[in-house]
Amino acid sequence: MDSICEQQFSDLAADSQLDLDTRQVRDKVIEKSKAGLGYKKISQALNIPRSTVQAIIQKWKEYGTTVNLPRQGRPPKLTGRTRRALIRNAAKRPMVTLDELQRSTAQVGESVHRTTISRALHKVGLYGRVARRKPLLTENHKKSRLQFATSHVGDTANMWKKVLWSDETKTELFGQNAKRYVWRKTTTAHHSEHTIPTVTYGGGSILLWGCFSSAGTGKLVRVDGKMDGAKYRAILEENLLESAKDLRLGRRFTFQQDNHPKHKARATMEWFKTKHIHVLEWPSQSPDLNPIENLWQDLKTAVHKCCPSNLTELELFCKEEWAKISVCRCAKLVETYPKRLAAVTAAKGGSTKY
Repeated sequence: MDSICEQQFSDLAADSQLDLDTRQVRDKVIEKSKAGLGYKKISQALNIPRSTVQAIIQKWKEYGTTVNLPRQGRPPKLTGRTRRALIRNAAKRPMVTLDELQRSTAQVGESVHRTTISRALHKVGLYGRVARRKPLLTENHKKSRLQFATSHVGDTANMWKKVLWSDETKTELFGQNAKRYVWRKTTTAHHSEHTIPTVTYGGGSILLWGCFSSAGTGKLVRVDGKMDGAKYRAILEENLLESAKDLRLGRRFTFQQDNHPKHKARATMEWFKTKHIHVLEWPSQSPDLNPIENLWQDLKTAVHKCCPSNLTELELFCKEEWAKISVCRCAKLVETYPKRLAAVTAAKGGSTKY
């Protein structure tokens, strides 16, 4: 027993002497640093790595001491080098999976749980999120979008107030596919009150054409069957000029449409020319530049809350909710249009948040 106690005392003394020696080295580093020596000269003088010298000096500048500070909690499972490598990997490859990151840490001898990796990424602001779906943009698309934004950056607010925005959208009877959360117990997942009823093929859908300006919403029309050039011109004939009149746009308004073939058909462009309607030159693949997309989202959200049971009700609710959209909402979308142009310019023609 006495021999064991003597050995333990000897070990403690050795550890104490080792810590003392290390402390003396640190103090010498600080002493030489105060004397004006740089990292390299201190490293050579004391025969210690330059990185160690730098760490000691930085710690002394931050905490004013060379003593080992008490650590908080258990040491991290990931070394600093591995953690930085994970962060670089996730930043350069945003679609890399946690499993892939986990395998990469195992290859360097640091096998950790997926949650450990997640926490490391969360600390630097990287979170797993569902990727947004955006139109595929080629270099030509980006170039035309950037050209559109820069050419209209100096347009007055009054110019955008004279634009009649238009588009088509498909609305499904049970088309809200977003996740819905319910409060339930573990064994009640399949109870009727905890489920969302679905039908094959979404229960059908309707195609709508609509338009609006800063003065409010224009006509909303259901398209029967497949939309082609002739049907599109018929819709314009019956609804475009009447909408412009109702919204008091005057005769010198600008009509906006996208570059779908039925919109750009020769017969359609001739119709615009005959009616003396100025059509806004539009860059392809640019739904984010059309503020009517925001109104489509408003419309579908409102109609979904009405719970239509058939396509007739769906059409009725769509027209009712479209008419309820406030003039203030429409005016705000047009008023802030320069921000969309600025976003496209900042993205150099790329996708934006709109």
